[in-house]
Amino acid sequence: MGDGSQARQRILARIRARQGKGAESSAEEREAVRAHIVAHPHSPRPISDWEPVARFRERALGLASTVDEVEALAAVPEAVARYLKTASLPLTAACWAEFPALDWRGAGMDVEARAARENDLVGITGAFCAIAETGTLLTVSGRDTPATVSLLPETHVAIVRKSRIVRGMEEAWQLLRTELGSMPRAVHFISGPSRTADIEQTVTLGAHGPYRVHIILLP
Repeated sequence: MGDGSQARQRILARIRARQGKGAESSAEEREAVRAHIVAHPHSPRPISDWEPVARFRERALGLASTVDEVEALAAVPEAVARYLKTASLPLTAACWAEFPALDWRGAGMDVEARAARENDLVGITGAFCAIAETGTLLTVSGRDTPATVSLLPETHVAIVRKSRIVRGMEEAWQLLRTELGSMPRAVHFISGPSRTADIEQTVTLGAHGPYRVHIILLP
């Protein structure tokens, strides 16, 4: 466990001590929290009578992402290569562990499954899910899904199955709790290229992450 996690545990232990509780939560406490989450209804939400995939595409484009669509996973390398060539970008990339078996070389690309390095210009990832209401990608950190691949390179290519597009943030969190059980170390919400207006209130892309986010939709 890293220093940050240890410090967090010490802080939480002190809070629990002031509440008269033990340093670690009991099984009964954890079950009470789970039961509350399941029973608690969603807060009021805007009307969402739109189709999720179409809405996701619309919102993603509005956030300055670009969107492509292919009919099968095997078609992804050619689609990625086509996008990179159109943007005059290098045909080399780091990717998540689920994608190295694709025929990247057949598409003229050199792709390695590993965490991104300082000199990587392109990162290829999947997504835990995508949120239609906001055009947002949700990724979770893990051994096979290093966050650096989506955060460090200037260009982030995300491969997303339409079946993983949920309506809103509420459904995204529910899916995460249902499928993962416990929270991962980090959850990232990616809404288009990185941007900031901190400097003279002028919007600048790529200040804290990728300049480009390209999304490839799969059935």
